[in-house]
Amino acid sequence: MKHLFTLGAVAFLWVISSPLVAQITYPVNDVANPRQGYFAFTHATIVKDSKTTISDATLIIRQGKIEQVGSNIPIPKDAVVLDCQGKYIYPSFIDMYSDYGTPAIAGGGANFRSPAQMLSNTKGPYSWNQALKSELTHVKLFNVNEVKAKELRQSGFGVVLTHQMDGISRGAGAIVTLANQKENLVILKEKASAHYSFSKGSSTQDYPTSLMGSVALLRQNFLDAQWYKSKPAKEGLNLSLSSFNENLTLPQIFEVSDKWSALRADKIGDEFGIQYIIKAAGDEYQRIDDIKATKASFILPLAFPQAMDLEDPTDARFVNVAELKHWELAPTNPAAFEKAGIPFALTAHGLKETSAFLSNLKKAIQLGLSEQKAMDALTTSPAQLLGIADQVGTLEVGKLANFLITTGPVFQEKTQIVENWVQGNGYGVQVDAWSNLMGKYAFQLGAEKYTLLVKSDLKATLQGADTIQVELSQKDQLVNLVFTKKGEAGKRIRLTGTQQGANWLGTGQLASGDWVSWKATREGALEESKSDKKEKKADEEALGALVYPFNGFGQKSMPKQETILIKNTTVWTNEKQGVLKETDVLVKNGKIISVGKNLKDASAKVIDGTNKHITAGIIDEHSHVAATGGINECSQSVTAEVRVADVIDPEDVDIYRQLSGGVTSSHILHGSCNTIGGQTQLVKFRWGQNAEQMKFANWDPFIKFALGENVKRSYNTANNRFPDTRMGVEQVLVDAFTRAREYEKLGPGKRIDLELETLLEILHKKRFITCHSYVQSEINSIMKVADSFNFTINTFTHILEGYKVADKMKQHGANASTFSDWWNYKMEVLDAIPQNAYLMQKNGINVAINSDDAEMARRLNQEAAKSVKYAGMSEEEALKMVTLNPAKMLHVADRVGSIKEGKDADLVLWSAHPLSIYAKSEKTIVDGMIVFDRDLDATLQANLKAEKQRLVQKMANAKKGGASTRPAAPTFKEMNNCEEDHQHDKSLWERIQSRMVLTEN
Repeated sequence: MKHLFTLGAVAFLWVISSPLVAQITYPVNDVANPRQGYFAFTHATIVKDSKTTISDATLIIRQGKIEQVGSNIPIPKDAVVLDCQGKYIYPSFIDMYSDYGTPAIAGGGANFRSPAQMLSNTKGPYSWNQALKSELTHVKLFNVNEVKAKELRQSGFGVVLTHQMDGISRGAGAIVTLANQKENLVILKEKASAHYSFSKGSSTQDYPTSLMGSVALLRQNFLDAQWYKSKPAKEGLNLSLSSFNENLTLPQIFEVSDKWSALRADKIGDEFGIQYIIKAAGDEYQRIDDIKATKASFILPLAFPQAMDLEDPTDARFVNVAELKHWELAPTNPAAFEKAGIPFALTAHGLKETSAFLSNLKKAIQLGLSEQKAMDALTTSPAQLLGIADQVGTLEVGKLANFLITTGPVFQEKTQIVENWVQGNGYGVQVDAWSNLMGKYAFQLGAEKYTLLVKSDLKATLQGADTIQVELSQKDQLVNLVFTKKGEAGKRIRLTGTQQGANWLGTGQLASGDWVSWKATREGALEESKSDKKEKKADEEALGALVYPFNGFGQKSMPKQETILIKNTTVWTNEKQGVLKETDVLVKNGKIISVGKNLKDASAKVIDGTNKHITAGIIDEHSHVAATGGINECSQSVTAEVRVADVIDPEDVDIYRQLSGGVTSSHILHGSCNTIGGQTQLVKFRWGQNAEQMKFANWDPFIKFALGENVKRSYNTANNRFPDTRMGVEQVLVDAFTRAREYEKLGPGKRIDLELETLLEILHKKRFITCHSYVQSEINSIMKVADSFNFTINTFTHILEGYKVADKMKQHGANASTFSDWWNYKMEVLDAIPQNAYLMQKNGINVAINSDDAEMARRLNQEAAKSVKYAGMSEEEALKMVTLNPAKMLHVADRVGSIKEGKDADLVLWSAHPLSIYAKSEKTIVDGMIVFDRDLDATLQANLKAEKQRLVQKMANAKKGGASTRPAAPTFKEMNNCEEDHQHDKSLWERIQSRMVLTEN
C-alpha cells in the first residue's frame, strides 16, 4: 500500500531502516533517534537539467542524496511516498554571489579632516594596506542564518557561494547549502573562490582614495605576491601575500560597479594571466561586444532599477535620458549575454527584497532570455564555474537532494514553488499550492465530455459545444462545482468531489434531481492566452534603441571614417603656407590626403566651405574630463604608480560638449594634490568608442607633478602628510629620485615597485613631466632638482609667473601651458598678468593655452584670441597656442596640430573666423570621422526631447499599472577638479557644486 503524504505530514516520518548510523562528534541530549530521510516523489514531471525532462517520473532520495531518478522505478517499501501528480521537480538554484551568513560590515572610510592613516590598523602579520584581506577565510566567519536562508529558499535557491563583501582583495569564499542545520553540516566547500573589487570598503586607511589608486594597489599586490614566493627575509611573515598566492588556484571572482570597470578588471587579469569571473553591474548590454571580447564568464544581477515617480515635470527635468533608458533596458541584459554567447550565471545579489528575484527573472525571460538558458544560469553554469557539478546543479544519482517542487514549469507566470528540498530536508514555500487546481482537465459528466480550464484565481470554464462559466470552490481536499448549461437558465448543476492526486472524482445532482458521476483528469498547465502573448510582444516592441555612447547624444551606430572633400574654404594650415583662401582639403582613411585648389574625388562626401574656415583640431593640454572614480590620489605625496589610463570614461558628456567647441584631443591629467601625482593619458575624442579606442596611440607617456599650496596642505591643521612647507616639497622630489636610483642598482629578483619603475622612466627620458606651478621660486627650485638628476621638466602648466622666469625656462628646455587671463583666485596667483603667454612666447618658449576646466574647454579658441587683444600677438600664433603648440609639447606634432598632407584628419570647420566670439564649430572631425555635426546636433536635440518624453510617459504608466516606484532623484555627474583637495564642502551647495553637476538632458 502506498504511503501518500504532503510536507506537513512527513515532518516526523523519517524512516529508520538500518542499524548502521553515521558517527558524529556532537553529543545528543536525547534518546538515540537516527533518521535516514527516505522519500519517493512519484508521478512528477522531473526536469533533470535544462535539456532533459521526464514525464510521470519518480525521484527517490535517501540520507540527503539522490538514490534513483527516472520512469518505472519500483518504490522501496520503507520510503515515504509523496504523490506529485501535476507537479514539476527541478534542481534547486545556485547563487554564486552572496554574503549569506557573514557578519555585517563595520562602518569605515577615510576622513578628510582627520590625520592621514598611512598604514593598516589590522593587527598581525598582514598586508600594509587595510583593504587587502587575502588572508580571510570566510568559512570562519560563517553562521547559519535561518531568516536569510528562508528568503533565499523561497526564491528557489539551495546553495550559495558566500563571502563578506568588503575590501579590494577579500579572501576565500565558502560554498554552503541553505539547510537549517549546524554549520558543519551545510558547508560544501570551505575554500571555494577568491574575491576582489575596486572598492576598499570599510578600510579607514587613506590609500587608495580613487579608482585609479585601487587599480594600482591591486597591480602592486600581484607583483608583491610574486616576489614573496622567493621568501624574502626582510619581509618576514606576510599572511596576506601567502594567502593571495594560495588563492590563485581558486576561481577568481571580481565584482565591478559598471561595464567599464568590467573591462578594467579583465585588463588586470590579462596582465597577470588571470581569467576573472566577473560579477557584473547590470549595464553590460550597452557594450556587449566589448564585454564578449573579455572572454570572461559573468555573474549577472537581476536587481533592475526601480521606476521613479515623475508626476512632477520639474522632477523629470533633472533625470537624464541615460538613467531612464537604463530603467527600460536593464531587464534585457541577460538576453543580450545569451545572444552574444557569453557564459553567465544569475544572482539575487543587489535586490532590496530577495522575493523580487523570480518576478525579475520572468521579466528578463519576457524580454528575450530563453527558459533553457535561465535554468542553466541557475544550476549547471554556476556548478561548473565553482567546480561542484559533481554535487549539485542537476538531478542525478549520487548528487545532493536539492530540488524544487513547483505547480508547473518553473518560469511560467503563475507557477508557484511548493517546496524547496535542501540536503534531503523539505522546506515549505507555498505549501497550499500542493492542492493548486489551476490547469487543463479532461472533464466527464456522465456520458458528456468537456474540457475544464481552471485559472489561478479559481475562475473556471467548461468548453464543449459552448463555453460555460463554472463556480468553483475548494476546501482542503473537497471540491465543489456549480454551473448552468447554455439555454437552461435557472437549472443549476451541483457537483461535489475530492482530489485524488492531481485528478478529481465525485458525484452530483442534475437540475432534474438525478444523480450523476463525474471526474476531471488533469492534462497539463494552461496555455498562455493570445492576449497575454500580444501584450508581452507589445512590451518587447516598445523598447527604445541602444545608442553609442549610452547617453542623450549617442547614436544607433558609431561614427565611421569617410572620404571627405571640403571645398572653397579658408585653411589655417599652421605651416609655412600660412592661411590659404578658397582652398580645398581632401581627407581619406583618416588622413589628410591633399591641400590645394580644385581637388576632386568621386567617392568623397563634399562639404561646401565657402565663407567658412577650417583649422586643425584644438588640443587641450590640461584637462580632467573623461575620467571617473576621482582624478586625485591624495593619500601620499608620491603616487607615480597610479594611471589616468585606467579610469578613462568614454561616455562623459563633456566630450561631446567639447567637440562642439572644436576640441579633438585632450591631455587628461592627474590632479594637483600631491608632489608626484599620477601618470597622464592623451586621448582623441572619438565619440562613441570605448576607453582603449579613445587613447592616443604610440605617444610618449607623461606624468603630473605639482608644487605649492595644493601639495603642502598646510591649510589643514590636522594634516600629518609630509610635506608641510615648500622646502619639504623640494625634498620629496630629491628623495623620490634618489630612491629610484638606488632601486635601479638592485639586482635580479628585486621587488618590482610600480612607483619607482615610473620614476626610472623619467630618469631614462622615457616619461615626461607636466608640472602644476605658480610661484617663480618653486619653478626655479624644481628646475634645479631636474638638472641635478639630468632630466627636464617638459611642461610647466598654469605657470602664471612664467613671465618672471621665462629666460630660465627657455634655458632649461621647458614648454609652458597657461591660462589666458585667470587671476586672483588664490594667493599664489596675485601676480598673474594677461600678457604672460605673449611674454613667454617672445622669450622663445613654446606656449599653449589650456582649460583645466570642462566648460572653458568649449571656447579655447576664444581664450587663445585674448592674447591678440591683450598683447598684440598675431592671429596665426594665437591659434597655434591651442593647436600646434600643445601638439609639440605632447610630442605628437608629427601627427596632429596642423593641416598638412599625411597628418591625422583632426579638423574643425568653423562658421566664421576661428578666433571670433561668433565662430561656431559646424563640423568636428577626428581621424576622418565626423564626430560632431551642428545640423545633426539639432536633430539629436529634438530626438533627445522626444525620447525623454516617451520614457517619462512609460515610467508614469508603469506606476499607474502598479509597479513599485521610488521618489524622483536628480541625475548627478561627477566633476573632476584639479585642485579638489581644497574643496572643503562647508555647505550643501558647495558639496554639490564641488563634486557634481546636475545634468538636464
